Amino acid sequence: MLLTLRRVTKTYPASEAPVLRGVSFDMGAGEMLALTGESGSGKSTLLHLIGGLDTADSGEVAINGTDLTPLDDAGRAALRRGTVGVIFQQFNLIPSLTVAANIAFQARLSGQFDAAFTQALALRLGLDDHLHKCPEQLSGGQQQRVAIARTLAPRPKLVLADEPTGNLDEATADTVFALMCELVAETGAGLILVTHSERLAARLGRRLHLRAGQLS
Repeated sequence: MLLTLRRVTKTYPASEAPVLRGVSFDMGAGEMLALTGESGSGKSTLLHLIGGLDTADSGEVAINGTDLTPLDDAGRAALRRGTVGVIFQQFNLIPSLTVAANIAFQARLSGQFDAAFTQALALRLGLDDHLHKCPEQLSGGQQQRVAIARTLAPRPKLVLADEPTGNLDEATADTVFALMCELVAETGAGLILVTHSERLAARLGRRLHLRAGQLS
């Protein structure tokens, strides 16, 4: 099993009510699922716990059999570098680096840089003519493609995408989404997509819906 969650809870100090209340589910290798729910239902919080960007108050979050709960910051960061890739709505590219350097950044950091694979990603995502440019010289859709390439370059086992096309127009969003899903499938990674879009959610094989911190 690629991902296992058991009775995961999370409450923030400034909030009286729990954000997550006993969330449990399993996800197999290579599976793609959509995570939907109203704003404030706990979607991004759940994604952050799975990605090791935050820690649960109780319960178990395990990736490839490794429980994230007892890991310290360094341990969770190491897991992210080698196993989990995250694509955000905000592209989070490094403005001082070229497109080529941005794509390679995460793979080099994790010691998993493969020049041929990185070049193939750039070609598939239509970025091969833009590798020398800086992010500010690209359109929003092109910047998100760079972010996708950067996430996939280390060949993560699990990709977490938090509203990855939320800043794009519908036509561009559809193109970027289709490319992302194709490439994730080709690398054999699992995908969890947080989205408000019923249209995009319907295109994935499985859907989980969060309501008030619980799966429904």
